[in-house]
Amino acid sequence: MKLRAVAALGLTAALALTACGGDSTGTPSTTESAPAATTSASESESTSDAAALSGEVAGMGASSMKVAQGAWTAKFMEDNSGVRISYAPEGSGAGREGIQQGKVAFAGSDEAFSIEDNKAGSFAACSADSGVLDLPVYISPVAIIFNLPGVESLNMTGELAAKIFKGDVAKWNDAAIAELNPGVTLPDEYIVVVYRGDKSGTTENFTDYLHAVAPSVWDNEADKEWPYTDGGQPAQQTDGVKSSVASGPYTIGYVDASAADGVGVAHLGKDGKFFAPDPEQAAAVVDNSELESGRAEGDLAVKLNREAEGYPIVLISYAIACAKYDDANTAELVKAYLTYISSAEGQALAAEQAGSAPLSDEMMGKVKAAIDSINA
Repeated sequence: MKLRAVAALGLTAALALTACGGDSTGTPSTTESAPAATTSASESESTSDAAALSGEVAGMGASSMKVAQGAWTAKFMEDNSGVRISYAPEGSGAGREGIQQGKVAFAGSDEAFSIEDNKAGSFAACSADSGVLDLPVYISPVAIIFNLPGVESLNMTGELAAKIFKGDVAKWNDAAIAELNPGVTLPDEYIVVVYRGDKSGTTENFTDYLHAVAPSVWDNEADKEWPYTDGGQPAQQTDGVKSSVASGPYTIGYVDASAADGVGVAHLGKDGKFFAPDPEQAAAVVDNSELESGRAEGDLAVKLNREAEGYPIVLISYAIACAKYDDANTAELVKAYLTYISSAEGQALAAEQAGSAPLSDEMMGKVKAAIDSINA
C-alpha cells in the first residue's frame, strides 16, 4: 500500500540538543488539568501509569535528527519528571554499532538494517532471541548546499550533481552549470567537494540518489562511506559539513535540510522543472514509495522511489529499537519515548523545530502498532 505523507509545518529556529533531566510518558500531557469531578477513570489510570515511569534511557545515532531529537527529548522530559532521556547525534554508523554492541537502548539511523543483518543474537542491547524494529520517525529532504558569494540558489539535474560530486565537473563556471542557470554570474574557481568523513546514513541516501538517477556517471552503488575522496574535503557529521561549507568559499556539500540555513541551496529536477528541498516535496516522494517486502511484522523499512515527482533526495530516519529487551523497565521507557516522538504531537514538534515532514496517519498507525509489540 502506498504511504500518504502529510505536508510539514514551516521551518523555525533550530533547538539545541538537550540531555538534561525531565519527565517521561508516551502520552504527552496538556498544560491545563480538567477538574477532578470530570476526570475519567481512563485519564486517571493514564496519569498514574505515567507517574510510575522512572529511569534513564540512552540513544545514539543519526546527526540528521539532531534538532528533532533535541526538541523531543526536552519536551518529553519536561512533561514527565521521572525519566532522563539522552540522544548523542554521532552519526548513523555510530548508532547502529551502539545498539549492536549494547551501548545504547535505541538507535537513530538514516537507513534501516538489512534483512540479512537484522538477526536474533546480533544486538547486545536486545534479548538473545530478538532482532530490532526499524521505525520511520523523521522524514526530511537532503539538501545540496554550496558557498558562492552572491548566489543563493542554483538549478541542477541529478546527472550534473553526480558529475560535480565525482569531480567530472571541476569548475563553477563550467558550461553544464551555466546552461541550467542563465543570468547567474559563476566564478572561474575550482569546486571543493565537502563530504561526510564518518559512516553516514545521509551519505547512503545521497549516493543512492546519485546512482539511481545517473548510473552511467555515479557507477558506485549506495554506500555509507564516501567513495571519491581524491581532492575532496572530509567533515564529521552534519554540523561539520555545514560548518565547512559555510566557512569555505567555492565549496559544495550535502546535509539534512534542517541544517541548510545561511548557505546556498541547489534546486533539483529534470526537464526544466526544479524543486527546492522543502518538506512538502519530500512528502510527495514518500507518498509514491512502498514498504520493503519480506521483513518481519513491525519492521517498517521504506523503499524510496528516487525518480518520483517532487524533490528527489529524501531521507527517512529510523528509530531502531529491540523487539524484545531483557529489562522490562527499559522496554517500557523506550516504548513511552518512541510512542511520543511518533505521535501527532511529536511529529508536529519536529516539523516546527526541524522543518521535517510529519508521518502520514497511515504510517503513524503502523509505527504505533510496532511500538506496542515491544516487550521484555
